Amino acid sequence: MTRVMTQLELLRELEPVAEANVNRHLSMARDWHPHDYVPWDEGRNFAAMGGEDWEPEHSRLDDVAKAAMITNLLTEDNLPSYHREIAENFSPDGAWGTWVGRWTAEENRHGIVMRDYLVVTRGVDPVALENARMEHMTAGFFPGNNNGLLRSVAYVTFQELATRVSHRNTGKACNDPVADRMLQRIAADENLHMIFYRNICEAALDVAPAQTLTAITEILKQFQMPGAGMPNFRRNGVLMAKHGIYDLRQHLDEVVQPVLRKWNIFERDFGSEGAQTLDELGTFLEDLERQAVKFEDMRDRSLARDAARRERAEATV
Repeated sequence: MTRVMTQLELLRELEPVAEANVNRHLSMARDWHPHDYVPWDEGRNFAAMGGEDWEPEHSRLDDVAKAAMITNLLTEDNLPSYHREIAENFSPDGAWGTWVGRWTAEENRHGIVMRDYLVVTRGVDPVALENARMEHMTAGFFPGNNNGLLRSVAYVTFQELATRVSHRNTGKACNDPVADRMLQRIAADENLHMIFYRNICEAALDVAPAQTLTAITEILKQFQMPGAGMPNFRRNGVLMAKHGIYDLRQHLDEVVQPVLRKWNIFERDFGSEGAQTLDELGTFLEDLERQAVKFEDMRDRSLARDAARRERAEATV
């Protein structure tokens, strides 16, 4: 039986890969500034400064766009919790430490620019948004079984890609070219972050195949977005899924399957130790496909009912 590698052994073995990927990231990342993505000339004072406090009619966003923007922003707000988890599972030294600092700094820009945009354009109620931020950050983010280097990098690989998909679709849903451009910029960052973690995890599959496969399988079976504990997450999540911001089909087809294909998971030889886990992963993916089909059917029927109600309402006017 292959010996299970310790956290320290994994960090040492994978450090050259981390260093190469930090350098790759720095060569590809484009510096940008949050203030360049906010329409400042739309801003005006609130009541505390002699202006007018927020009213629902001030927003140009529909309910779907509001739910998505709030969910995405509150997710970004919880960065201190994510930093803690990554820092604890990586190392403060060498390439690992450089990555943690750089990743944290880049992620911080996302929350800055999204909040500035929403406050300046009066897209959502700023008081409710701040109250939700306080509640969500106070609760923090505790990933449960995501502890350890392998589970940590497996989780963030899928999570960063999922966040990229959500941001891109939110930009389209806002029906505002300014918001769309801003969220495209954020999504580009998330994609580069995903590539870093995906490459680390791929190298781990070479170094400790069965051990890494177990981590990947456990993460996928228990996967939740990091904002799962935020206020109104279930309501907003349902609304986002129903209207194509992020749903089970996208999770499977645009996040899970592309990453697993990149890793050549089902073409690798994991030996007798990993065979059962590989079967378990295959069974899970088949079940996820069935769930996605069921979700699509329920969503289509729900949207059809909504359309019929609108038609009846318009007919009575």
